[in-house]
This record gives sequence, C-alpha cells and structure tokens, in this order.
Amino acid sequence: MLELGFKFFRFCLVGLSGMAIDYGITFLGKERIKVNKYVANGVGFLCAATSNFFFNKFWTFNDQNPDELIQYSKYLSFALIGLGINTFIIYLLINKRDMNFYWAKLIAIAVVVLWNFIANYNFTFI
Repeated sequence: MLELGFKFFRFCLVGLSGMAIDYGITFLGKERIKVNKYVANGVGFLCAATSNFFFNKFWTFNDQNPDELIQYSKYLSFALIGLGINTFIIYLLINKRDMNFYWAKLIAIAVVVLWNFIANYNFTFI
C-alpha cells in the first residue's frame, strides 16, 4: 500500500510538471508566436501528455516494457478521456449546480487525477 501511495505522489508531481509545460507552451504559442488559441492549447496539451508519459513510464512506474508506442497510445487515450471527464464535470457543476467555475474545475481535476492514475496503473504500465 505504501508503494502505491508513493507512485500516486510521483504521478501527481509529474502532473504538476505537465501543467507547467502545458501552460508554458500554450502561452508561447498564443501570445508570442500568435497561433490560434485552440491550436496553441492543443499543442500544449499534447506536449504535456507526452512529457508526462515518459516521466511516468520511467520515474513513477519504473516500467521496462519496450513497446512504448502501444503504451503511449493507451496513455494518450486515457488522457483524452480524462479531458472529456473534466469538461463534463465542469459543465454539470456550473450549469446544473450553479457552482463557481474554479471550484468546479478543482473538483474536476481531483476526479481526473484519480481516473488517470487508476487507468494507467492498471492498463498502461502493467
């Protein structure tokens, strides 16, 4: 159980680094390079997910599976599902519960972190 908690802690640290990469690349693309904000956001998300994949593979889960393309596909799929869950939770909490956007986003992030960890722990890095 302690090992699982340690992996979850590392997973969360990797997520924080991914958030910094996502915001940084999105800012660079939108504000400095002047690409469309949705394109910049998509590139930021993809770069963060890719970085997170490698950090989680080698640091969080210490995974030695050589089939990285299959693992990356699974990881990215779970990240995209997580993005959908995040958006859906925010939508429900704002439109059905009249919740503040940032509180809704905080709840959505907490749920999606658990989703991503459980999915990747059980299906990507096994």
